[in-house]
Amino acid sequence: MAETRNDFSKGSIIKNIMSLAVPMTLAQLINVLYNIVDRIYIGQIPNEAMVSLTGIGLCLPIISMVIAFANLFGMGGAPLCSIERGRGNLEEAEYIMGNSFVMMILFGIVLTAVGLFFKRPMLYLFGASDVTFPYADHYVTIYLLGSIFVMTGLGMNSFINSQGFGKTGMMTVLLGAVANIILDPIFIFGLHMGVQGAALATVISQALSAVWIIHFLVSDKAILKLKRTRFRLKKERVMSIMGLGLSGFTMSFTNSLVQIVCNASLQQFGGDLYVGIMTVVNSVREVFTMPVNGLNNGAQPVIGYNYGAEEYKRVKQSIIVISVIEIIYTIIMWGAIHTFPEFFIRIFDKEGAMVVEGAVAMKIYYFGFFMMALQFAGQAVFVALGKSKRAVFFSIFRKVIIVVPLTLLLPHMFDLGTNGVFMAEPVSNFLGGLACYGTMLFTVWPELTRKEREKTMHSTEL
Repeated sequence: MAETRNDFSKGSIIKNIMSLAVPMTLAQLINVLYNIVDRIYIGQIPNEAMVSLTGIGLCLPIISMVIAFANLFGMGGAPLCSIERGRGNLEEAEYIMGNSFVMMILFGIVLTAVGLFFKRPMLYLFGASDVTFPYADHYVTIYLLGSIFVMTGLGMNSFINSQGFGKTGMMTVLLGAVANIILDPIFIFGLHMGVQGAALATVISQALSAVWIIHFLVSDKAILKLKRTRFRLKKERVMSIMGLGLSGFTMSFTNSLVQIVCNASLQQFGGDLYVGIMTVVNSVREVFTMPVNGLNNGAQPVIGYNYGAEEYKRVKQSIIVISVIEIIYTIIMWGAIHTFPEFFIRIFDKEGAMVVEGAVAMKIYYFGFFMMALQFAGQAVFVALGKSKRAVFFSIFRKVIIVVPLTLLLPHMFDLGTNGVFMAEPVSNFLGGLACYGTMLFTVWPELTRKEREKTMHSTEL
């Protein structure tokens, strides 16, 4: 019954996408709460709010690296599962999921060991000072010890969503988020653990989510089941997973690289205050990009399934739907940030220099935010159709080729200083967004039109 119900080649395209996108967007919102709630609570610690926020901000590159590897196997395997399920090849789809799960466990163990060994030099490289290092060290140590739960919780939930169980995927994230919201004040304030309490709450919450996910995937409710017999690794299969997952991996890994460069430049030109401001800016960004990510995650199983089922017209309709919705949404969000920047900053720090200086930084950083929608939509289509090389290229193009050099150069030009660091983002949104979406339109769209025509001709001949 589940297989019939989740046949995306039938019914309204918008309904199919939204049936996944709405619960997945809610799941994204809830997932953002993992980190955002930590930062909001930490921003209320008496006399330590700014240095504590800055300390967590220094950990963001390491967190992004862990997420990158979760995306490598989760976002790499899940679209392949959708394509194989659309072809009716359920056995291969289960092998893809099993191989992805094993790789997440193995890499989770390796990341924990490597991260703990190199954490001190990494944090100072990322812009830590002697004042903020202890806070960053306390947080990242506990987070790394639980990275295997983070990877499993984030990565394997993609396989629940790819089967069409958007509500179950949302409940997975809801379980962890509620636990995190409850545990944060207990550990941070009740037990006086500070940033260590925030990290411990996050790890425990992610562990609960991971257990829930595995329980569902081994149950009879799942279309594709997690079985030990599917754990045997096959080189070609793993390479296919990693090849497609490189897009999500590269996006997260380059996010980490950008955070490192930004924090280091801000520490040089503005000190701990501006590293703290960047933590708030990134936190707001997580919230505002969440609906777009939810929509893309909801659309990818629909696009991949229809592509595998040779329903090319429905693939094109899906692309139009996500493009229009994302552009309209990001225009509205740009207007909100530009009009009320202080409101968003005060969620984390109610008064002081962070509000005044942060308002200027927010307006610069989010200028032309709607152009980011083109990058999001183009990336989503490339990933859904299994075009890993293009997806990876445009991930690297925007962050590594545009943002990183500009972050290093602009502060030295025209006495821009810290403003130059924040200016790099909008420039990359315009250049990267146009390049990514334009390439998608000029390559994918003609290909879909050609295959649609060939299918029609073949049906006529029969």
